[in-house]
Amino acid sequence: MQTALKVAGIFHALKEKIEARTAKVGIVGLGYVGLPLAVEFAKVGFTVTGIDVQQSKVEGLNRGESHVQDVPSAEIAKLVNEKRFSATTDFSVVRDLDTINICVPTPLRKTKDPDMSFIVSAVEAIAKHFHPGLLVILESTTYPGTTDELLLPTFEKLGFQAGEDFFLCFSPERVDPGNPVYQTFNTPKVVGGITPACTEMGKLFFSQALETVVPVANTRVAEMVKLLENTFRMINIGLVNEMALMCDGMGINVWEVIDAAATKPFGFMPFYPGPGLGGHCIPIDPFYLSWKTKQSGIEARFIELAGYINGNMPHFVVDKIQTALNQHRKPVNGSHIHVAGVAYKRNIDDMRESPALDVILLLKKRGAVVSYSDPFVPSLKLDGFALQAEPLLESAAKADCVVIVTDHTDFDYKGLLSSAKLIVDTRNAMKAFQSEKIVRL
Repeated sequence: MQTALKVAGIFHALKEKIEARTAKVGIVGLGYVGLPLAVEFAKVGFTVTGIDVQQSKVEGLNRGESHVQDVPSAEIAKLVNEKRFSATTDFSVVRDLDTINICVPTPLRKTKDPDMSFIVSAVEAIAKHFHPGLLVILESTTYPGTTDELLLPTFEKLGFQAGEDFFLCFSPERVDPGNPVYQTFNTPKVVGGITPACTEMGKLFFSQALETVVPVANTRVAEMVKLLENTFRMINIGLVNEMALMCDGMGINVWEVIDAAATKPFGFMPFYPGPGLGGHCIPIDPFYLSWKTKQSGIEARFIELAGYINGNMPHFVVDKIQTALNQHRKPVNGSHIHVAGVAYKRNIDDMRESPALDVILLLKKRGAVVSYSDPFVPSLKLDGFALQAEPLLESAAKADCVVIVTDHTDFDYKGLLSSAKLIVDTRNAMKAFQSEKIVRL
């Protein structure tokens, strides 16, 4: 009886704090996922403490300076001045927190198996200051089973029971950097807990600051949701990239094919080819699923095949450049090739897994002189050499070929058509123009 009363007391105490917005919120990892989430909770009245191991990042945030493109510095400065947000490298603050969201990176190793080291480090640091009544939510993308196989045993070794002494959930991050419509506030938030009480607490927490919360049965379902979303996208991009290869071989405009197919009001969803996959999710997340299913004796054939096709697109782009130059009686070796856009997608500054980096390296290996333009990326370093961004039209006029890898809206495409001698367009950015100068993917 006493145990039941104790459990009910812990649940209701945290519930009341969350509903009154007096709960002290902690966010571990202040990158493109953690910082926007911290801002949303601080904006609705919670006191938020961000924890990050990078001292310079913490110092900048405490000065009111944002390092995340989607979060204005003015917003951070306001919250810091109102004492709604602060950042630290010291995990001992966990002792005073009521909730903790873990938003740390989960990269793949070169062998394409998950690197859990950032999660493990964060969980171990939290465990040193763990206490009853804490809500812990993992948001880092990972394989199904991570929350109950990795986090749960660590906390239960301390003598606490999930759903009774503390609450443990998984909620996949769904951040789309640079998206002007869907951001942290209005992107539906999926959450699943170790127990029904955990799910209920996670749903209650997110509903204080976010527009829509979608509860699911457990953490494994929530973990699988993110992998399904990005695997769906990766495989369909792989399909349309393969379609682009086939259309190229048959002299068919793949962009026109897709646009025509998209007029069907049912049974078709348009995806578009490109120079390869980039970003923090789509090139990586499906391989978490592939790795996990291999442990169960299941071969993820679609994932592996789509990964192979998408991974070879930079090579196809470089071959396309070489063919285009050959038609102008020029070799790649010694030619000046200017890359328009190096971020992984339009209108952002993120270069993670960007296919532009592979295209540049492949061109350099073939002897090309490479330069680039990108209004969001002023400089880059690659395998022992560095490049500085150059003005697009001025550089295009001097180059033997311009390859559009990232279709930023700031680029002057009409001016580019006038300036450039030859354009290889991997994004259909020059759709509005017809010219013999343009070679499309």
